[in-house]
Amino acid sequence: MADQAENLRQMVQASGSVSGTNGRPLARVITVTSGKGGVGKSNTSINLAIQFRNLGKRVIILDADFGLANIEIMFGTVPNHNLSDLIYQGKNIKDIITWGPGDVGFISGGSGIAGLSNLSRDYLTYIIRNLAELDAIADVIIIDTGAGISEAVLEFLVASGEILLVTTPEPTSITDSYSLLKALNRHPRFSRENTKIKVLTNRVGNDREGDLLFQKLNVVVTRYLGLTLEHIGSVPQDKMLSDAVMQQLPVSLAHPGAKSAMAYRNITETLMGLENDGKVKRRGMAAFFSHIVANKKNA
Repeated sequence: MADQAENLRQMVQASGSVSGTNGRPLARVITVTSGKGGVGKSNTSINLAIQFRNLGKRVIILDADFGLANIEIMFGTVPNHNLSDLIYQGKNIKDIITWGPGDVGFISGGSGIAGLSNLSRDYLTYIIRNLAELDAIADVIIIDTGAGISEAVLEFLVASGEILLVTTPEPTSITDSYSLLKALNRHPRFSRENTKIKVLTNRVGNDREGDLLFQKLNVVVTRYLGLTLEHIGSVPQDKMLSDAVMQQLPVSLAHPGAKSAMAYRNITETLMGLENDGKVKRRGMAAFFSHIVANKKNA
């Protein structure tokens, strides 16, 4: 099993997707998640993508909420191909990117992760080399996970160096956020030293309510899990955001002056500031994906 993991590391290095290798850039990978559905996770992914794009970054969203199509529904765009077509049908990475509003690309996950442990080394090399090309296409890759505490969600989270947890003032959302972090903390491959966990408080009345909500979660997580959380900002309850969803458009495009859109912009600027200050390590998409594959190989 250790040999398989080492082989995967060699594949990533051969792809040139390691910092300093061949001078190729690495994308910043941000994994957006939530303890339960219906808290605005996919809306967050889309609007952050739009705001990153507005600030000059090239952005791609990977819709990893398998079985659902939240991103494409919100974009009003139906993809011709998905990640399964890359893995099992021989498509290349550019074939499976769909370009949505605001010049943001997205990749539909399909059921592409399911059978990875059965693939040959040559096939895995092909996949990882294709995913390495995303580092040249995008500056930021946002992974929109499924909601809740499934094995698939946890695998994405343990592979990620940067997690953005979306929670709301609903008691069940707070409880489920804690449960997700507890499951992540117990995962045998989770590295707290190499993982930054940020919290976005959504649908709050104002910034003070968002701060109080974060403190409520943070106190429990610090006491019982010993994890370090960072409050990245709040998004207020906003009718314009609901109207934009009905129009199948991100509020950042439909109503760029809306209070929710401005909040997403502020959060994005904060995220960019952390990178500019050297507080974010870019690892690239191939390294992220090879970590998931290695986990499956070692399972």
